[in-house]
Amino acid sequence: MRRKLNILAGDKALWVIFLLLSVISLVAVYSTIGLSAISDLNSTPMRIFCRHLGFVVAAALIAIFVSHLKYRYFARASVILLYLSVAALVVVIIMGTKRWLVIPHVVRFEPSELAKIALIVYLARCIALRRESLDEPATFRRLLYPILIVCLLVTPANLSTGILIFLTCYIMLFFGGVNRRLWWRGLLLLLGISLVGFLILYFFGNQIQIGRVPTWAHRFQSWIHPNPDELTQENMARMAVARGGFWGNGIGTTIHGRLMTQAHNDFILAIIIEEAGLISAIAIFALYAWFYFRCIRIATACRGLFGSLIVAGTGTLIFLQAVINISVAVGLLPVTGQTLPFISYGGTAYLCLGLGLGIIQAVAFRNKKLNRKAATAQQVSAEPESTVSDTENTQQLN
Repeated sequence: MRRKLNILAGDKALWVIFLLLSVISLVAVYSTIGLSAISDLNSTPMRIFCRHLGFVVAAALIAIFVSHLKYRYFARASVILLYLSVAALVVVIIMGTKRWLVIPHVVRFEPSELAKIALIVYLARCIALRRESLDEPATFRRLLYPILIVCLLVTPANLSTGILIFLTCYIMLFFGGVNRRLWWRGLLLLLGISLVGFLILYFFGNQIQIGRVPTWAHRFQSWIHPNPDELTQENMARMAVARGGFWGNGIGTTIHGRLMTQAHNDFILAIIIEEAGLISAIAIFALYAWFYFRCIRIATACRGLFGSLIVAGTGTLIFLQAVINISVAVGLLPVTGQTLPFISYGGTAYLCLGLGLGIIQAVAFRNKKLNRKAATAQQVSAEPESTVSDTENTQQLN
């Protein structure tokens, strides 16, 4: 009877973190949505807040539903979701709608958000299927192909998301046990390419009139040489942080949040600091660190490689995105456009984060069930235990 009432399956600490971040999100979005609701969304603040509340509730329901599924089913689903995501990304490029797949009066969807989760699960499946040949250079190259395809489709419209996806998946390759020498060589190559890319953006970015290159160059140059007299989103965010100090000015007292169009998205942490102080940012970072710690703990305790990599990859994605957003808010990185997971105004991103949380909890729930069976069983032979614990054999992953 107790099991039927166990709605929140999986790791209880992760549910607590999700609840706390969601509450912070509702308060922060309610405080910051005003200008954007009127000028950008052509609506009222209360209506947009209610929409965000709906996304938060929907994300929670998705997470709860997915957490009760057997996570080996995600292997086959990831193939379909990845193909759909790639197709949607191609359509977005052809239609020229930047990063959005738009059907007027029907849906406004950001395919890159779904591609993040789909690629992580798909890559975990590929690594698990090739576990016997992970040390071979050919396997390393094959695992890079889907990563590069998705990143090349995402990067033209959203450089930071492309970098985030690549970093997450490349870390997953390390967790998965690929050839270490090739992995480190690849990392050094990536660092070299990144350095050359930043130098090109800094010195020649304004002259390269291709896609969003001038925008990337301007953001990078503004970060290196900020103009304090220019009324920009990043300058107002810095002023909000400075005004907030350590203890803040009180919830609902923001000044800069009512002047910024992205106060509810990219720079929501700056407004949280303005109202609740730097101590609130420290607490929020602690919640993300706790979230990542729990994910790594679940991953290391997982009995199968597939489930372990899903949790490690999704946890890494959420933590890295949070670190990037926090760094931008306090001026440690140039503007990236990355939102703060589970806190920034929701839509496609919030729903996909709910999906990611549900997948993590499905793995955690399955691990608990297997550990409970192992604890109650008096005698378990080595062969049956392997069969029960390793749910992602070749047939199930194909």
